[in-house]
Amino acid sequence: MVSKFTLKAAFISLMMLLVFLGAWHLATQPKESTAAIGGDAEYAALMGKGEQKTGFPTPAMVGQSFVTYLSDPFYDKGPNDKGIGIQIAYSLGRVALGFLLATLIALPVGFVIGMSPLLYRAFDPFIQVLKPISPLAWMPLALYSLKDSDISGIFVIFICSIWPMLLNTAFGVASVRRDWINVARTLEVNPLRKAFMVVLPAAAPTILTGMRISMGIAWLVIVAAEMLVGGTGIGYFVWNEWNNLALPNVIFAVAMIGVVGMFLDLLFGWLQKLVTYRE
Repeated sequence: MVSKFTLKAAFISLMMLLVFLGAWHLATQPKESTAAIGGDAEYAALMGKGEQKTGFPTPAMVGQSFVTYLSDPFYDKGPNDKGIGIQIAYSLGRVALGFLLATLIALPVGFVIGMSPLLYRAFDPFIQVLKPISPLAWMPLALYSLKDSDISGIFVIFICSIWPMLLNTAFGVASVRRDWINVARTLEVNPLRKAFMVVLPAAAPTILTGMRISMGIAWLVIVAAEMLVGGTGIGYFVWNEWNNLALPNVIFAVAMIGVVGMFLDLLFGWLQKLVTYRE
């Protein structure tokens, strides 16, 4: 059953949305020009001075884009004309593959360096140098080396996803209570079983936090990467609509990016709650 607190929060969110849409509607209304006052209104209209539009799309125009693209999200009329569902699917596929590759490397490496202070100290300089580099800075090198725009986009997702997962995994493993480690040692539990039965369950919430951060960064970066490499994907859709000067479609795509990102974050938040111990 939905609590009163949740209903109140939903009501406040709805009011904020209505206020935003109302302000947007008022800000994009045509403005009357003073050029026609005391003169020939018809001449002013012919000269484009009767009413001056802001040029920014109105909520109704963006709403029409929602109706148009969501009524048939999976149409395919050629390389440069695909439905929004297909574009998002391409982007999610690239993100999933890059994220999976990063997970396969970041989790075991993070686990190992979290268990060993010596390895953590040895890896730390490399991590601190590579972590701040913008993922898009790798794109020219990826395109030159890999010779494929799709693979280059996946590589960029991989390189931006690996660091939050690796660092959070190492931190989570290193932060496991020493009492639990000592009990496992006293019971002579073998290292592999200790890792999976003691360390991993205790570090799981922190590991999922790193994965949640990585997924947010990956979804953010894929849009910019697809703008550069083109072809397919939600980033390419945004860039293509901008080139066509179809601003309502651009705003629609931006909204869809936000909605998909929200659902991805909710998914990892749900997984994080599943592995979080509650007394």
